[in-house]
Amino acid sequence: MLFLLLLISCLPQGGDNTPISCYNDKGEATDWFYLYKLPSHHGGESSHGGLTYLLMDEGSSGWSSGKWGVNDTSGALGMTLGQLYSQGKDYTEVAYILYNDQKPKGGAGDKYGGKRGHTKGVVLLDHNQGFWLVHSTPNFPPVRDAGHFRYPHSGTKNGQNFLCVTFPLEQFLSIGEQLQINQPTVYDCDVPQSFAPSVPALAALCNNSHVKTASNRSVTLTSKGGTDFINFAKGPAFNDDLYQPWVAPTLQSDLLVQFWHNTPGTLPSDCKRGWKVLDISQVSPNGTFIFKSTTDHSKWAVSVKAAEAGGGWVCVGDINRNKAEEKRGGGTVCQRHGAVWKAYRNAALECQACEHGTIKC
Repeated sequence: MLFLLLLISCLPQGGDNTPISCYNDKGEATDWFYLYKLPSHHGGESSHGGLTYLLMDEGSSGWSSGKWGVNDTSGALGMTLGQLYSQGKDYTEVAYILYNDQKPKGGAGDKYGGKRGHTKGVVLLDHNQGFWLVHSTPNFPPVRDAGHFRYPHSGTKNGQNFLCVTFPLEQFLSIGEQLQINQPTVYDCDVPQSFAPSVPALAALCNNSHVKTASNRSVTLTSKGGTDFINFAKGPAFNDDLYQPWVAPTLQSDLLVQFWHNTPGTLPSDCKRGWKVLDISQVSPNGTFIFKSTTDHSKWAVSVKAAEAGGGWVCVGDINRNKAEEKRGGGTVCQRHGAVWKAYRNAALECQACEHGTIKC
């Protein structure tokens, strides 16, 4: 009996005593995860009605099939974002920012972000820690007053990518400053007064207070578990592609970039300005099936080669290689990790050549 009581006392407790964190499919708090929602008409509909996904977290050696549909409250995404809608939380002890250039129903602001950042994400934290979720899904997630987690129909047809990282409180000072550079469309937020001294930039964003910021900045953010990520944030004054003139030379790597190709003004592969940046045209994460970039709304990049030590780079973000988006804010979050690099590198099958035609990535 004593052993049973001790065992129960060691388990994570619910309600206000549970620190805000990313969660995996097992319902366990995790330092970080990558989630790839597959296109519905290329195998993604096989088991969960167009909501099939792959998942990889800190304990993974590669992609694994999601245990649920991406809209299920028991899955990694539902468990993580479910903390926002939990009725057991004391909302004076929680701060959050929801931003999306295509806001969901009930969100404040314009229908579309217009000239603000082409950027999508969620910040949720308590007085000790929280998570930053960077993603590519329009109309997502619902406002807090919706009362529950829901994945939108607009996000089911195409592929989507998510990166969730658990950070200690002090890292959200820099995260807020990076988001100010992005100039996101904040459609729902609450940063109680008790948080303002710790995260003034997040408080300013929630109050729709715009301040003059740098045109671009990169910072190293260290997760709760001690993993380093680099965030690249650009604003409209940067007036250039995110990847070719900045991310690639900073990472000292040729890059393969996946993004939404179905808009006018898509930037071609670039081999003329130092480090090469090639547009991915065909994708196969986990080697299960192949789909075209025109059915994948994800925005991610992977280094062509891995370094001798530390693996290669993977970046997950929210902005496309697009002429119009050179003048808009956006960014990407990059990690150097052997297993993550291998998973994304193997997913890139075919790329657009710099001259003409396509080549094997």
